Amino acid sequence: MALPAEYPSFALNISAVEREAGLSKDVLRMWERRYGFPRPSRDENGERQYSAADLAKLRAIKRLMDVGLRPGKIIHQTLEQLNALADGRIAPRREPAAPAVEREILALLASHDAPALQNALANLLMRQGIQRFVLETLTSLNDAVGEAWMRGELAVFEEHLYTEQVHAALRTAINAFPRQTGLPKLLLTTFPGEQHGMGLLMVEALLVPEGAQCISLGVQTPIEDIRRAALAHDVHVVALSFSGAFPVRQAGDGLAALRRQLPPKMALWAGGEMTRRVRKSLPGVTLVPDLSAAIEALREWRRQSTPAVDSVASGSVRSGTP
Repeated sequence: MALPAEYPSFALNISAVEREAGLSKDVLRMWERRYGFPRPSRDENGERQYSAADLAKLRAIKRLMDVGLRPGKIIHQTLEQLNALADGRIAPRREPAAPAVEREILALLASHDAPALQNALANLLMRQGIQRFVLETLTSLNDAVGEAWMRGELAVFEEHLYTEQVHAALRTAINAFPRQTGLPKLLLTTFPGEQHGMGLLMVEALLVPEGAQCISLGVQTPIEDIRRAALAHDVHVVALSFSGAFPVRQAGDGLAALRRQLPPKMALWAGGEMTRRVRKSLPGVTLVPDLSAAIEALREWRRQSTPAVDSVASGSVRSGTP
């Protein structure tokens, strides 16, 4: 997605690059030190200034990280090489064999029809129920939008629009359920450096209909604050979400540190694409590699809980619709 030629002096500060490329400030600074890229200029106040070429390459690297490539292996390649690598990592174009719902959503994004997109998502959710929508429709929609973005068919703002509309639709559906008092009580968040919040909301959308209480802190919560929030809310489970790009070693070290700081009786779950790359057990951590496993993890927690907890859980709402 090239920037217009009429902006040869285009520049962004580090906050704007963080937002537009989906890479944290800490990551950008660390790459600058470790790899020598990006190498931003400085303005009169000494603030970093990134060029259009920097942003384009950072976006390409981020796309490849999202499908599991390590930045150190690709960061010194040219933009053309990165785009060619991305073309080889994604599925063939879905048209015309893609399901009608995927074609419809992609067309609405391309036409910039936000009200129609909002209505389409709301209608799908209402017809299917929240759990079926998440498990059967939203997962494939996310893949379709991600692949279209990697092919350069969607701009960053179009992908952002999709994410915001999905968040709004899910949050509305979740809030339509009566305030839950069942067990377990879960704290949902991500570690610093993990900016993807879609997984958190999808898990919440699956577990609220099962009668669980979900308290979401959003993304990028420091470990000490996770500990303090878990104790303050007296939760039974702390659940963390990791995208495929999150480093396995960093996740493992963070989970081990958090496990040591939580009470032994408090469960710790780790879910998302990253967990599929974990090759060794993490003591005291339950891995939840896909969305359907989240429901099974909930039910397993209840099977191992006290009879009093089970009696509360047996009265939970189990319908897929509010």
